[in-house]
Amino acid sequence: MSKEIVEKINKLRKEKNAIILAHNYQVPEIQDVADFVGDSLGLSQKAAETEAEIILFCGVHFMAETAKILNPDKKVIVPDINAGCPMANMINVRQLKRLKEKHPDAIVVCYVNSTAEVKSMVDYCCTSANAPKIVNAIDPKKEIIFIPDKYLGNWVSKETGRELILWNGFCPTHRRILPENIIQRKKEHPNAIVIAHPECIPEVLEKADYIRSTSGMLKVVAELDAEEFIIATEIGMLHPLAKKHPDKKFYPASKIADCPNMKLNSLEKLLWALEDLKPEVIVPEDIREKALKSIERMINIS
Repeated sequence: MSKEIVEKINKLRKEKNAIILAHNYQVPEIQDVADFVGDSLGLSQKAAETEAEIILFCGVHFMAETAKILNPDKKVIVPDINAGCPMANMINVRQLKRLKEKHPDAIVVCYVNSTAEVKSMVDYCCTSANAPKIVNAIDPKKEIIFIPDKYLGNWVSKETGRELILWNGFCPTHRRILPENIIQRKKEHPNAIVIAHPECIPEVLEKADYIRSTSGMLKVVAELDAEEFIIATEIGMLHPLAKKHPDKKFYPASKIADCPNMKLNSLEKLLWALEDLKPEVIVPEDIREKALKSIERMINIS
């Protein structure tokens, strides 16, 4: 059945001039059928440069919103409109407004894991791949508010030496990864290199050999001669790692680091989205124009 579905998807995407973008955390079969698989920054860049008329975004809602912000004249569709992001929902416009009122002169840096409305109120967007670079590009005399991920913000603060005003947001999936998990995996695989995502808690990052975004994980694995790796991020990341490095072994730091929102998408839903060209992601133009400025600043610096 899946072979028939893939054949139909391939036919429809050509007929409708559609590009399929998939995040590294998507289920393997979606990653395998996608035109491009990557992290938030890579997907944002692909969305900005594509000539396709339709963008089918397999990820979570804020990612598809970002694609729409960058491509107002293109139709952006998703397999499942309910694939949201708990972290993105941990700060809203009202809360951000109050925070900015407390620090009126601060520059606001916003992790891309946020809603279009929130992006429309900030100075810079960032991803886990480029957050330190974005912060370092800001006048050192300026206060910086970093939202919504306190764990990513804490890591960026240490990397840059800048004191950041943090919001109490986090990724529930990465929060499930505990230092005890790393200790146990190291007992099982003593020669394995530990690579952790900066959304993990500080106690996990302290036990990591490398701290990288998902794209950074792929790069560091390619650079190292090591044969075994413990990966502290959402378990979907093991698929692109194993696919690109079949000669190496990858172990999840925690098998329960599984994002239920990322896993809402399926091949069947992907096919239905192409057939009906919906659910469509809509961003009001006034919000899109404001949010675009923060995203473009990020892309220009990156």
